[in-house]
Amino acid sequence: QVQLVESGGGLVQAGGSLRLSCAASGASFSISAMGWYRQAPGKQREMVAIMFSDGLTNYADSAKGRFTISRDNAKNTVSLQMNSLKLEDTAVYCCYAFTGRPYWGKGTLVTVSS
Repeated sequence: QVQLVESGGGLVQAGGSLRLSCAASGASFSISAMGWYRQAPGKQREMVAIMFSDGLTNYADSAKGRFTISRDNAKNTVSLQMNSLKLEDTAVYCCYAFTGRPYWGKGTLVTVSS
C-alpha cells in the first residue's frame, strides 16, 4: 500500500503561480511513476504531468510551457510548479503513484480567480 498526501493548493489570481507537493509513504520503494492528475467540476479526471523513475516526463498539452514537474526519488516526493495560471486550471489536483497499480491522493483544490 502507498499513501499519498498533497499540499500547496489554494486560491490564486490568473497569471499567478502555485507549487503543489506530494509525499508518498508505505510501499513507496516500488513506485515507478509519480505525477499529478486533476478534475475540474463537471469534467473527467485528466493527466497533468507524470515523471518516471528514469526522469522521463509526460505533460498534458495544456500544461506544457507553464507547469514543471519535479521528483525526489530518495524522498519519494513529487512537486508541480504551476506558473501563468489560467481560470481553466481550477480543479482538484490529485497526486498519483504507480507501483504496478495506481494510487491516488485525496487531492488539493486549486482555484484560479480573475
